[in-house]
Formats: sequence, structure tokens, C-alpha cells
Amino acid sequence: MLTDTRHLENDSLIQGDICIIGAGAAGVSIALDWMKTPYKVILLESGGFEYDEKVQDLNGGKTTGQKYFPLKASRLRFFGGTTGHWAGMCSPYDNVDFVKRNWVPDSGWPITRQDMDPFYARAHEILHLGPYNYDFNYWQKELPNLNAFPLDQNVVWNKMWQFSQARFGEIYKETIIKAKNVHLYTYATAVNIMTNPNLSSVSEVTVKNYAGKTHKVRAKHFILACGAIQNARLLLASNSQVPKGLGNDRDVVGRYFMEHLEIASAELWLLKPFPTDLYSWHFGVTKACAELAITEKVQADNRILNGTASMLPLALGRHTKSRMEIWQDDDPRKSLEKLFAHWDEAAKEAEKENKGNITRAYQFSTRIEQSPNPNSRVTIGNEKDELGVPRANLHWELTALDKRSIRRIYQLIGQQMGVAGIARVKLMDYLADENDNSFPDTTNGGWHHMGTTRMSDDPKKGVVNANCQVHGIDNLYVAGSGCFTTAGAPNPTLTLVSLSLRLSDHVKIKLS
Repeated sequence: MLTDTRHLENDSLIQGDICIIGAGAAGVSIALDWMKTPYKVILLESGGFEYDEKVQDLNGGKTTGQKYFPLKASRLRFFGGTTGHWAGMCSPYDNVDFVKRNWVPDSGWPITRQDMDPFYARAHEILHLGPYNYDFNYWQKELPNLNAFPLDQNVVWNKMWQFSQARFGEIYKETIIKAKNVHLYTYATAVNIMTNPNLSSVSEVTVKNYAGKTHKVRAKHFILACGAIQNARLLLASNSQVPKGLGNDRDVVGRYFMEHLEIASAELWLLKPFPTDLYSWHFGVTKACAELAITEKVQADNRILNGTASMLPLALGRHTKSRMEIWQDDDPRKSLEKLFAHWDEAAKEAEKENKGNITRAYQFSTRIEQSPNPNSRVTIGNEKDELGVPRANLHWELTALDKRSIRRIYQLIGQQMGVAGIARVKLMDYLADENDNSFPDTTNGGWHHMGTTRMSDDPKKGVVNANCQVHGIDNLYVAGSGCFTTAGAPNPTLTLVSLSLRLSDHVKIKLS
């Protein structure tokens, strides 16, 4: 069922059993999971089904610290959310991502990879992926020419990826609208959360839109699924009853913002051609491929973070600018156009050089977790958006462990390439000085917002518990990558959908 709240009578009351705030990957996944239940589900979407400049402007805010993308352009505000322009890269988090690591500050989830496995399998169906199998030997039998570099698998291993073409706004629009028990409300931006007098339970949520309408939503359970930055913003801005904001008794809401550092890091020079499709990815074509990763034991021995190395022909890499340089327009559509245009031009320039030894040379690019850092955070300031909500401000702060880990990953890969006698690895200049912990302004994020409402059994270290319930508020939950305790190496969508399904099961039990 679909309702445009701009057309409702002002100050209408919307009621249901659960209220999901946000119709991106997390929110839609939960709504789909409730379709065959007897409960009334309210799904609130800030925008409509297409890009709306006034709605998109609600994302706007300031950034400080390490250079970052404009906040307005780093997320999409309409049904389906940022799956509207995601690349579809999917791989589960590793065992090491969930455990406490004494060299990684504030690491350790209150759940394990084994706890997540059943939900990873279910998420595969929602994301239209292949079998829940990321074993290299399996895919080598399934696909041709997946020849692996002959490296010591006890040091460097092949982490497999699958690719989704699921644009939630396209594939699930009609399903959600036609669902008898799911009530989708568009142009319904949540602006405030109210609780009972002792702050132990949410009583109602206020929503507004640009038509000047204000409505109230009441439900038995509320799930925030607005993305890591906006979830934190809404909790902080809901400060009429408690000055610090809801769930923020220990000043943790908004802290530990994490991104994936994505940056060109080294050159790989093969001594002779190595025929393989294992390390190549072609959008819309590749079913599975691999990136090089460091094993859990070697990470521990070297006290480094978890990351992966992908390959791009060196000629193309040398002509490709950082996404951080290009994606700086407040309008994400314009930034995307500029990015595609630049990639086309880079490919043309690279083709001119694609001869001789250059065909055996590649650029290594890193995707690596960011070390949890309480100073990397989302706050709110005095400036408000047109609906009266304080805008989010992001301070992105990196650490020495982040940079040392990148350097060490390529030293280890380089050693293994040398032992195998197949290639040499050359570090980029910015990694040469081991005493320099700074990152260049060209350092990319993956548009992967994580943390800010992190999971921990200790309220001093987290905003939600192992079931994604906000500490101290019995009917308020957070869905999505904001709950991640650490960032892992893979793109977050598969894991955030899986975690959302786990949360969904928990709320069903509480309602039964």
C-alpha cells in the first residue's frame, strides 16, 4: 500500500506494529521479511521514487579532517536508497573481523561470523546473488580461466567476490506497494523521536515534508534504517527530552565513523604474462572474481588491519584520477556523469600506451578497514535544514595504524611474488616514509558509511547491543552498517542486509 504524506490531512496519525524509518537496502530488506506476517508494517521514506533536489538537500552538511565527498552527494534519498548507484560488490566479512584483536583499538563484535552465516545465505536471495559459497576452489570449477598466482596460501589468499545487479528501487517497488500488510509512506522525513517520561520506550516519531505537513507515527517497535550518518543525526537531534540526544548517555552516538580506504598503493610488474581472469572484474558481466588478502594469522603476526588488493592495468591506473578529486559536486548525478566521462577518457589514453611491457604491469589498489577511532565522528551543529533538523557534520579522522597496514600489506605481497619468481612490487611514493602517517587528499572512501551507532554489549563502547537494540530503550533499534563494530575489508551491503535480517527475526520474537 502506498501513501504520499504530502496529500494526507495535516497532523494525521499513522499507526502500526512496527515502523521502519528509511527505505534503502536495510529498510526494504526488513519490510520484505515481514510481508507474510499478520503484523502491520509502516515503512517511511524521506523521498519518493525519483531524485528530488529539495529532498536530497536534507543530506547536506559540513566535513572536516581528512578530505571527504560532499555529504549531500554521498547518499541517495529516494526509495531504494543508495542501491540506486551501487556497484554490486558482495563478499562476507571474515572471522577475524568479528573477534577482539589486541592491536586494533575497540575491536570485537558481540556476535561471530558463525552467527551471521544463516543470514548471509538469506541475504543472497534478496540481493539476487549466486550460491552462498565464497570458496576459491568451488568457483575455479564453475568458471573458466580462474588461474591463481602461485603464492603461499598461508600468507596471501584469494578472497572471492560475487556481484549483484539488485537496484532495490527498481526490483522491489511493486512488491512493496502491493504487499497487503506493508504500508509505504513517501515524503515522510522523520525529524524527531519522542519517548515515555523515563526514556525507556519510544512513544512516537514526528515526520514532516516540504508540503508543510506534519504527522505522528506510533508503533510497538521502531527501526532506524536511514544510513550511518542520518541515523546518528536523528538520535542526536531528538534532544527535547534529553539534551545529548537519545541513546547518547555515554556520548557514543556519532562516534567511530568508519569508511573503507580505497587508494592506489603499489605497482605490480609481472616477469612474464600470466593468463587468468581471476583478478579481473567487468561490470554486469563478471559472476565472481578475487582480490588478494592477508591471512588472519599473518595479520596478527604483523599487527595490521584487514584489507584486500585489486588489480587494474597500469596504463589505465596512471590516467585515472582519484574519485575524491572528481566526486565533489553537491549533485550526485553530476558527479556520476563526471566520473563516467573521466573513466572513458582515461581508457582512451591508456589504450595509446597499451604495448610492450606495460601489458604486464598493473596498479594495485587497496580496500581496507579503518581502525575504529572515537574522534572520527558525526555531530550536529546550529545550522538546520528546511524541515528544522540540525544538519549533520562529519569529521573523518584516520590513524597511523591505517597507513602502516596498507604499507605492510604490499610488502607482504611483494615478498610472496618474489618467492614465487613471478613479479616485483613497487610501493607508491606516499608509502615510502615509514614515519609519515598522513594520507594524501586523493585518498578515496568507498561511500561506505559505517559505525556511529556501533554494536557492543558495553554501553560505554556502543550504542546498540548484540540485537541492534539501542541501550536502555526497549523498542528502538538500528539497522544497517552504522551498527558495525569494525569495518572489515568487503563492501558493506551484503553484511548490512544480513544483519538487518537478523534484527528482523529478533523483533518478530518480541512481538510473538
